Amino acid sequence: MDQNQEKFSRLYDDCAKKVYRFVFLRVNSKEVAQDLTAEAFARCWEKFKKDPGAVQNPRAFLYKTARNLMVDHYRAAGKIKTVPPETVENFLPDPKIDLEKKAMLASEMNTVRQAMSHLNDDYQNAIIWRYLDDLSIKEVSQLLDRSEEATRVLLHRAMKELKTYLS
Repeated sequence: MDQNQEKFSRLYDDCAKKVYRFVFLRVNSKEVAQDLTAEAFARCWEKFKKDPGAVQNPRAFLYKTARNLMVDHYRAAGKIKTVPPETVENFLPDPKIDLEKKAMLASEMNTVRQAMSHLNDDYQNAIIWRYLDDLSIKEVSQLLDRSEEATRVLLHRAMKELKTYLS
């Protein structure tokens, strides 16, 4: 395996689940999420193969590609972007948690998901990338094509709006 393949393999290992989760939370279908995630990685690989230096931040490139693919998907299909509450349970962090705690977490996740559905796309994306995927402010700002300061303000406003829907 050459150096580019090794780098891309590490990128895939680090980001595949996160990119899939990001897409899945927006498209409401495991199959569509898998297809769009695979397409995002395929496009990243093609770009990476042609000119490895062209992709400065591969993770940001993946998220932007996935976001653009979702936009294309919704333009073509005209579907609503919601996730049924029962599917969110698959993303609980620890399967060993007892049933009572698991039920409480599922209920809380459903509440947060419903509240997030009221936010605009930039707010939703920023919250997912920053707090679920643990991206830095710099990375989120690159994905949103904003300055770091504007991204901090956007995140603050997104969390403030989310809190109002949760209360």
